[in-house]
Amino acid sequence: MLTVEELGEEIATLSVYLDAARHRLLQCIRQFDESRGWGAQGAVSCAHWLAWRIGLDLGTAREKARVANALGQLPKIDEALRVGKLSYAKVRALTRVATAANEAKLLDLALAATGAQLERICRGYRGAMNQDRPCVPEDRSVRRRLLPGGMVKLEIVLSADEADLVLRAVDCAREISAETPAPEAGPASEPKQQTPHADLSAETPGESPAWPSRPDGVVALAAHYLSGNRGQGTGADRYQVMVHVDQDPLSPDGVLAATLEDGTALSAETFRRIACDCALVATAGDDATSMTVGRRTRAIPPAIRRALQLRDHGCRFPGCTHTRFLHGHHVRHWLHGGETSLANLLLLCPFHHHLIHEGGWTIDRDDDGNWLFVAPTGDHVAHPELEAWEGNIRSCLEEWAEKHSLDLGPDTNEPMWDGTPVDYEWTVALLAGGGAGESDRCPHA
Repeated sequence: MLTVEELGEEIATLSVYLDAARHRLLQCIRQFDESRGWGAQGAVSCAHWLAWRIGLDLGTAREKARVANALGQLPKIDEALRVGKLSYAKVRALTRVATAANEAKLLDLALAATGAQLERICRGYRGAMNQDRPCVPEDRSVRRRLLPGGMVKLEIVLSADEADLVLRAVDCAREISAETPAPEAGPASEPKQQTPHADLSAETPGESPAWPSRPDGVVALAAHYLSGNRGQGTGADRYQVMVHVDQDPLSPDGVLAATLEDGTALSAETFRRIACDCALVATAGDDATSMTVGRRTRAIPPAIRRALQLRDHGCRFPGCTHTRFLHGHHVRHWLHGGETSLANLLLLCPFHHHLIHEGGWTIDRDDDGNWLFVAPTGDHVAHPELEAWEGNIRSCLEEWAEKHSLDLGPDTNEPMWDGTPVDYEWTVALLAGGGAGESDRCPHA
């Protein structure tokens, strides 16, 4: 049974070993990303491959790829992580602000500060350096976050004119909802006569219950759109992409298989991808008088699509996290006799659907009936099986450190901070070049 002091030493020692080993991991990630090894395995990016292969969430995977690539330009910080003097948390903070010009100064500061102090200093330094730069507009985005109480928060970032358009549409939906007569509930419950804009504040949560609020307007707008009220036209037909097939679709690649309405040629494989889940109208005849039009066929029926969504939940390619804008893919194409049935279908995102049809990839099954995605090289990409790591972790790490000639111990990454309060404003000013000289004042004073 270890004492409290021994437990502390063990925690510190293992942390140093893990940080040194993490340097090797980041080095491998950087080389893997530079060689685009993830592309050969069908991943969208290095982060997507990491999320699949080593079990990270996508945000963490992106951050690891960013830090790994940044360390390739920061040799001093990279070396400090390799020998265990810096923790990964410190390196992550440094790579957001470090350049070749300020790397040495930031490294000295990182060796003295704790992780929390360094994070705060780097955040302030980044703000100070960006003060004089023109503001870069944020990317347009829509984010969804589940709140603790069960409600869902939607955050939308748009340009000013787009935001005004959306708000006008929401207010219009509110007015239409307000003008819709409610079921009569007797004289006692008749609401007081108001105008739609009376005593309403779009930003105030406690709006009058007699009229729809802005959240009501958002919901009404979405319901109105999904019910088929999408402006003039005939609904889904307004958004069809017409592909004219004028040769045998079974013809090999390189031979014209189909054309778009503007005459753009499509290859046979591109047509097969589009035709995986679409409506086809068979026509015959060379002129308008003799042309016959058949009924639309081959689209995946709604019942099968619902079952497909319940079974797959998202793109079936290993490591892919896409759950929207998915295509129903026929494993054995219906042009070759494949059925439009659940057993012959799976969901793929547009990227991987393109990869299967035009990227040379194929789909197979193993002996247990699991899907296998086969690269053009013949290698299988399947979900990895977990393997137990047996043995003493500490001894394995010590053996690894000895192999790489690393002298690691519990004091290797101990910060030099003496416990006195840190003057963050002075430290940031010093880093930015606008503060007192180094000999004038101690950063911990």
